[in-house]
Amino acid sequence: MEYTSYQRVIDALEHREPDRIPFDLGAAAVTGINIRALRNLKKYLGIETESTVQDDVTQLADFDPAMALLFKTDVGSVRPRSPSMAPLRKSPWLDGKYSRLIDEFGIGWQMPVEGGMYYDQYFHPLANAETIRDIENYPWPDPLDPERFVGIQEQVDRVIDIEHQACFVERMSSGMWEHAMWMTGYEKFFMDMLGNEKLIQALMEKILELKMKYWGKVLELVGNRDVVISCADDLGTQDSLLVSLDLYKAIIWPYHCRLFRFIKETAKGKAYIFFHNDGAIMETIPLLIEAGVDILNPFQVNCRGMDTAKFKKDFGSRITIWGGSCDSQFVLPKGTPQQVKDETRRRIEDLAPGGGFVFAPIHVIQGDVPPQNIMAWLETLNEYRK
Repeated sequence: MEYTSYQRVIDALEHREPDRIPFDLGAAAVTGINIRALRNLKKYLGIETESTVQDDVTQLADFDPAMALLFKTDVGSVRPRSPSMAPLRKSPWLDGKYSRLIDEFGIGWQMPVEGGMYYDQYFHPLANAETIRDIENYPWPDPLDPERFVGIQEQVDRVIDIEHQACFVERMSSGMWEHAMWMTGYEKFFMDMLGNEKLIQALMEKILELKMKYWGKVLELVGNRDVVISCADDLGTQDSLLVSLDLYKAIIWPYHCRLFRFIKETAKGKAYIFFHNDGAIMETIPLLIEAGVDILNPFQVNCRGMDTAKFKKDFGSRITIWGGSCDSQFVLPKGTPQQVKDETRRRIEDLAPGGGFVFAPIHVIQGDVPPQNIMAWLETLNEYRK
């Protein structure tokens, strides 16, 4: 029997060493490539097909099937559609030196017209919220808008039965904690964690409610399939956690536990929890394992304490790394092709033995990464993939 991409990824997630290292580029919103980088790569390779933007905020490219076939990726993506009703949403418009947009939650984003590579936040709709009533009265999006779910079941069937790939199912929004912070702004949220915890609890309860409704409907459509479920929350900075581990455990971690437990109990097949968590987050890993996380992404190797060899020794049999393949802040954009190869080989040697590793970029490959370095990264994977 042919060893399929689907089996290859499942073996890795079950900590069995597959025939070769599974590879993802573009199945997840956090494992893709910036539209500028993809266009430059296609030009370098002599590929003339046009690429489109999948996500305005991150400027993530839609990684088309022809490119996935060329690079022999092992993971297929299932994404919800945009809701039919989103009264707060405003499409991008020009405002002086910026392109601006409002998402369906009412959060404002802007990108410089000259030299901008992605959008940053500039408006937080709950910046003045002080009471639980302020949370309750906010016009939240409808997680059960029927348009979100059009084609979900057919996409799952296509990925698994026709393309024989592992199936990655995307979320409707970012993580619970980070999305709550985006609604109020970071400074206010951190202050309220200490001075107005009732407001934080109300906000987290609301976002958990939205996520559980969304995932309940998605999992109903997925049926008894084994799929990877996309979850996220950035807990770290370059050098530390955003808050103390004790404060995270007391206020935020219980919501992660509840969401992951709900997903696993609702799924008719096996739901592998993929948790996107940037920064210096090594000390959170035991709590994430306890909460039910199966996959940690992206494992940002250049942050404090993020040692791939130490991770493999301490946690490699209990949680999978999906990413971690090459320093994406310095080596991939600014190193030589040889430096990229050396760095990539080191990460493969640390993470691949015994399974528990899916090769993928550390977050989105940014627009300033030279195509020669992307090819050096891919060539190293192909050289050491077995």
